[in-house]
Amino acid sequence: MSKITAADVNKLRKQTGAGMMDCKNALVEANGDFEAAIDILRKKGQKIAAKRADREATEGAVIAKASADNKRGVIISLNCETDFVAKNDSFVELANRMADIALENFPATLEDLLSSTFDGSMTVADKLTEQTGVIGEKLELGAFEKIEGEFIGSYIHAGNKLASVVSLSGEAAEAAKDVAMQAAAMNPVALDRSSVTQEAIDREMDIIRDQIRQEGKPEDMVEKIAQGKLNKFFKENTLVDQDFIKDSKLSVSKYLDGVEKGLTVTGFKRVGLGM
Repeated sequence: MSKITAADVNKLRKQTGAGMMDCKNALVEANGDFEAAIDILRKKGQKIAAKRADREATEGAVIAKASADNKRGVIISLNCETDFVAKNDSFVELANRMADIALENFPATLEDLLSSTFDGSMTVADKLTEQTGVIGEKLELGAFEKIEGEFIGSYIHAGNKLASVVSLSGEAAEAAKDVAMQAAAMNPVALDRSSVTQEAIDREMDIIRDQIRQEGKPEDMVEKIAQGKLNKFFKENTLVDQDFIKDSKLSVSKYLDGVEKGLTVTGFKRVGLGM
């Protein structure tokens, strides 16, 4: 039998994140074969993953990142079962690594991200299975969003429970971060009025008309009052029309125009745990 050294155990631990004893036992079982030991740990993860498949992974970390040239941005949500794990530094580090891979590969879908290579030795999906064995909780990528534009800004709310990315029409780093914070805090339903779907408008108008009638307003006044309330809905729920959180005297669009004439938001994505 090959002699298992502390250096071998430490090397395996660094690569897989598994515990010292798990790494030592895997190396012993594999007779010192490093790759075989990795496979043993991965199989252990698969067994635990199968046992926990019906569990709900409602905690986790949401990470947003922009590329070095600020032309691309991503958000990923790495989910787990407990807040205790979600706050662990190694878990947050794993979430950041997943976001890096998403940014590097910029896959079309979440499924494509799961098929992406993790550190050259396995897929992202395999890594999640492996870490399920290490951590002992169900892990999954709950969300993946991406955005491209002239200048991307990102924001992660304290605690890694909520994040956003926005694209601006021009380079303005501080403004991009401000608007990303706005999108995270105020949860707009759309970029601007023209971006709100007709289905959403019709649904909102039905609710508004019903409220007006319950207030006892005359029927011939319902549509006029409803239109006014719809305009208020647009102002409160579309990103560029919302009051700017740092100066409520300005809308987001007016704030940006003050930073640079004609500067505007061209897109945004927002992800929160459970969304």
